Amino acid sequence: MAGVGGLAIGSHPVPLGTTIDAIFHYDPTNSDHLIVVKSRVPRLVLGIVVGAALGAAGALMQAVTRNPLAEPGLLGVNAGAAFAVVIAIGYLGVTTVGGYLWFAFIGAALSSVLVYLLGTAHRSQGTPVRMALAGAAISVLLLALTNSMLLGNQAAFNQFRYWAVGSLQGRGLDVTVIVLPFVLAGVAITLVLIRPLNAIALGEDASRALGVNPGVTRAGAAIAVVLLAGAATAAAVPIGFVGLAAPHIVRSLVGPDQRLLLPTVLVVAPAFLVAADTVGRWAIAPGELQTGIAAAVLGGPVFVMLVRSRRMASL
Repeated sequence: MAGVGGLAIGSHPVPLGTTIDAIFHYDPTNSDHLIVVKSRVPRLVLGIVVGAALGAAGALMQAVTRNPLAEPGLLGVNAGAAFAVVIAIGYLGVTTVGGYLWFAFIGAALSSVLVYLLGTAHRSQGTPVRMALAGAAISVLLLALTNSMLLGNQAAFNQFRYWAVGSLQGRGLDVTVIVLPFVLAGVAITLVLIRPLNAIALGEDASRALGVNPGVTRAGAAIAVVLLAGAATAAAVPIGFVGLAAPHIVRSLVGPDQRLLLPTVLVVAPAFLVAADTVGRWAIAPGELQTGIAAAVLGGPVFVMLVRSRRMASL
């Protein structure tokens, strides 16, 4: 339903019959067909890929850190991507989405690796807590450096402020093709980790008794989060609410069992993101509300209701 709405609804509504006809009997001389096939289909496909990546990354972060407020940004993904993009804009003259993409991904990956190394430097301390603290410290440092560079470069600031809001607009299938292998690899690792994540939820001693190494599981989860969140951030810019809220929404429906939670998140999170993007295009037509803002506006009340109703299941 969200996908069909994403193709038909927008600043220029397209009848459902015309939308279906555009997909199966494309006519390049028909303006409605052009809108659906050239603009909305690539946007829908990217929304599905990014939504799945953010949802899975958020669920992994919450499972590994056992922190209900954990989300992909906890590993410094957003801050690293923003820092790299500002360098690309301000010092290397990059002005295209395709150019931003690789810088954002590299920045997200490097910052995440740094956070992981700092968080696991001393095994005598609780790794989830150390990773959270390391992520916060690295994020603050990178954001401070990013802001200092932006203050001295008005042109870079003007370009960066649009990038930083979070949007699926202006991204073609070429962007999806670039990030899709990273997302698929991250999803594959996520599915492999389902059993170990259920085991470490019982505690480290119990997980070891079940033959699961908590350190290896956390390392695998960190790699998956870097691939998933790094690719999503590079493609669509930070859209933070999806990774935080989608796992909680799914957990309230199916419980904390990762065998049910993770596969369901891969369906619910893309549907949520596509719905938010559709609402953003429709709400202030002919203008457009950025996807990151629409996701927070649409999902915020649902998230609050879950908390107030105490249906948010235990991690």
